[in-house]
Amino acid sequence: MPPLRPAAPAPSPAATAHVALLELERVGKAFGRRVALRDVSLVLRRGCGIALLGPNGAGKTTLLRVAAGLMAPTSGRLVVDGSPRAAAVRLRRKVGYVGHQGLLYDTLTARQNLAFFARLYGAGGAERRSREMLRRFGLERHAERRVASFSRGMRQRLALARALLHAPDILLLDEPYTGLDAEGAQLLNRELAGLLENGAALLLATHRFEVPLALAADVAVLAGGELRHAGPTTGMGAHDLASLYDRVVACSR
Repeated sequence: MPPLRPAAPAPSPAATAHVALLELERVGKAFGRRVALRDVSLVLRRGCGIALLGPNGAGKTTLLRVAAGLMAPTSGRLVVDGSPRAAAVRLRRKVGYVGHQGLLYDTLTARQNLAFFARLYGAGGAERRSREMLRRFGLERHAERRVASFSRGMRQRLALARALLHAPDILLLDEPYTGLDAEGAQLLNRELAGLLENGAALLLATHRFEVPLALAADVAVLAGGELRHAGPTTGMGAHDLASLYDRVVACSR
């Protein structure tokens, strides 16, 4: 009988820092003759945020939906944790996605919505976790109200709570600040900062130039369905980022 070998030590935090969680390799998407994305490559790494900027119609929403596994690319591929096999299926367990539709049930209460999605995600202690997220997004006293009665801002808070219920490894957020008041934006920033600190990866589409500087070490500018710029935000202020964006978009026309 061969001698037993000692168990391999667990990887250190330094060893797992900035590991690629999701890679988009030359992703393209066409709707008939209209090309929405063309050869877009991005890498989402553990503990890192990327701000996705671009004018209306640039392809940001399409890119996020493809990245979330909600839409199959026409060309290229997605690689999850180093493997392209069954990427879309595995993504659903790892991704927290917020798009322009909140994916909420109007006839259910806020608590019932979150409890339903917690069970769907396989999150333990669905009721406890639901109440915790309601509290963290300032919706605790509205827990038993039906979503149909919620304001735009309250619906957005609940949609964000839904997306973050299962502490996802990959955050894909499409204009998440839309409809939020100052308090709601601060709550979201706090949650995202905590998830990044714990090793999540973030791809955030926004028109607000101050947001990337707080949450994203890198910026990607999409125009005409193509990735026109990708680089760090180090040392940049909101004005610098706005100037960079204007130059990149102007050159793409």
